[in-house]
Amino acid sequence: MTALPRGETPGPSATDEDGAAAVPDEPAAEPAPAAEPDGAPNGNAGGAEGADTGAEVAGGEGADVQSPDAEGAGADTQGTGADAGAAQGEAGDAPALSEAEAELAAQRELRERIEKRKAEKEAPIDAGAKLSGTAADLLAAVRAVESGAKPATAFFDSPAPAPARRAAPTPPPVRERPPEPAPAPRAAPPEAVASVAAVLSGGGAPGALAEPAAALLGDRAAEVLREDPWQLLALPGVGPEQADGFARALLGADCGPDDERRTAALTGWLLERAALRGHTALDADQVRTALAGRGVSDPEAAVQHAIAKGVVLVFQDGPEGEEAGEETGGTADDHTATGEAAEPVRVLLGLDRYALAEESLADGLARLVNACEKDADWSRAASAAPSPSAAELIRVAGAHGLVAHTGGEAARAEPAALIAAARGLGLRALGAAHSVHGRQRLAAETGDAESAVTLAGLLSGAEGPGRDEEGALAVDLLVVLDAPQLDVETGAMLVESLADGVRLVLSGDPGVLGSAGAGQVFADVLAARACPRVVSRTPDAGPIGELVSGIGIGELNQVEAPGKEVVIVPVRDAGEAVHRTVQLVADSVPRAIGVPSGDTQVITVGHGGSAGTRALNEALKQRLNPGPGRFGGFDPGDRVAHVPAPGRTVPGVVVSADAEGLHLDCAGTPVVVPQERVAACVRHAWALSAHQAAGTRWPAAVVVLPGDAAGGLSRPWVYTAFGRGERHLSVVHGVDQALPRAVAEVTAQERTTRLRTLLEASQPQQEQ
Repeated sequence: MTALPRGETPGPSATDEDGAAAVPDEPAAEPAPAAEPDGAPNGNAGGAEGADTGAEVAGGEGADVQSPDAEGAGADTQGTGADAGAAQGEAGDAPALSEAEAELAAQRELRERIEKRKAEKEAPIDAGAKLSGTAADLLAAVRAVESGAKPATAFFDSPAPAPARRAAPTPPPVRERPPEPAPAPRAAPPEAVASVAAVLSGGGAPGALAEPAAALLGDRAAEVLREDPWQLLALPGVGPEQADGFARALLGADCGPDDERRTAALTGWLLERAALRGHTALDADQVRTALAGRGVSDPEAAVQHAIAKGVVLVFQDGPEGEEAGEETGGTADDHTATGEAAEPVRVLLGLDRYALAEESLADGLARLVNACEKDADWSRAASAAPSPSAAELIRVAGAHGLVAHTGGEAARAEPAALIAAARGLGLRALGAAHSVHGRQRLAAETGDAESAVTLAGLLSGAEGPGRDEEGALAVDLLVVLDAPQLDVETGAMLVESLADGVRLVLSGDPGVLGSAGAGQVFADVLAARACPRVVSRTPDAGPIGELVSGIGIGELNQVEAPGKEVVIVPVRDAGEAVHRTVQLVADSVPRAIGVPSGDTQVITVGHGGSAGTRALNEALKQRLNPGPGRFGGFDPGDRVAHVPAPGRTVPGVVVSADAEGLHLDCAGTPVVVPQERVAACVRHAWALSAHQAAGTRWPAAVVVLPGDAAGGLSRPWVYTAFGRGERHLSVVHGVDQALPRAVAEVTAQERTTRLRTLLEASQPQQEQ
């Protein structure tokens, strides 16, 4: 592995005339990351960065993304959510509240859409005016039986209709649609906001909370808060201490730590905090322990009350995966065996939105498994595949309705070969990637721009072939790339959008960081063995591929990098880390590697601290695009991340601004962000967190590891961050032995979900 020395003499002064660190023409011998660097960090750099680096630092793999880029209210200080000593979010300022409002609106809209589709499936057909052919005949027959005109046996006397086959000789054309701006949260009526502001003022709470509270709680928000002040906990950024103070100011001596309103709100708050770390449910014992740490004298009664009120749902995660139901109580001592020598039943508590999503997703995946039909001869397409792994994927996908495909960056060519083969058979095949870069790369590999979309664009209708008359996506085969980034609510929406008989392939690298939202769809599908799994045998090439492959199995190896593909830059503290990073991006990498600054991405552990994304973006802007920030802190040419919804990061560049809003160029697509949404969904993006960078690669990546960020490192984090560079990787290294230790010992954070249990329970039904 080559190193980037500081110059002829040690210390930061050994630079080029313009202040850039010198890069030697010939590689110099340097220890691998596992070896001690020249300048060991002092361990104190950056002050309290470890407490301000977002959820990635606080919880390892935990998402740093629930607010648009985890810089929102309380995101930098989120704790575990289930532990008694969890760090509490503080009520944010106005920009943070805008982020909170955006998050809540996105979550409500997603939940409403899922519930609406579920209700539509269960509801009877209103009139049947849109039906024709066999469907219309069946509806008429049903009505005839209901009216008594025909006996019910008439159904059984009639021959069964032949199953309909969907003909799809050619893919429908991609609709040309102008990009739409991110939907702004629905504004609450001014009179409701004024009423809430009066209540907040009486309780000593910031008036800036009035608008998001009114939007969340509805027209009766003021009355709701008077009756139950702890409803304030539902607002992102508000912690129990703030809600308790607000309640004492309004209720006086009428409230206490065991007030049922307080305990119910705390229970829901704990589960919401857990969702920020990816959990869709929590063990009931964890919730009780956390409640006790919040001064609740009878946590068991508090949990029972929350269940009775419908604040949370209770489930049994036992050998048979049966739900306990609200009427069962789900007590802490519920360890009833379901059979001889059976394991104790684990009681889980969850929010209804995630319970609905997981159950809908499990049902939908089982439906796809059972509905697969033989519709083409895939053997010839498999024999013409470009690699053995691609041939295996084509054969398996041709025979199954649900397939999991795993592999690294090089393995992405195999889903592309599958899509091309399916389209050659006359099927409507499509690939959906997590990022714009993934979509572009897939389109290049298939040679067909219409075969690649982003998943968000596909579900919104902005990309892809659209939907058929029944509302299903007009596809016969869908490949979802970057599947580890699929959260449970998005997964449920996707599967509900697929008609019977559609083939779904989930493809991704199990070693990368998990989804931004709650759930671990890909990991649960793999763990449940819910479908055939095709493991790619195509290795990632080059020094970066060799380094990342070793990290994936817990080894931080020294690799040969004759072309300076991998460079280690030792630093002593966070200040030097920022200085070296700016030198690398602005001068050293463009001059020595040939990658311009605009194609180099900086990745760091968190957002706060002396070497977090905020500090790095400020320093990089001053060097690369200085300006007064006259457009809400932005200038034309600024590199930004547009976050239209929580968990989605779209890279862009500022073009201009006017009364309409901030004009961006996002990978060639013009986007206008309204003025009131700029603070909530646009950030400078010379530096990103690893979660924000997941699913995207750049020609060069600079990974910054200041000494006080060591606690935020894990194998998935290092694996994800180091794999973002295509041609070059520089590691600004100040964590000493914490890096190899994290790679070897700190594995993925365990997420508590119910999807695996639900999938395992559905498998016997599939086999019958």
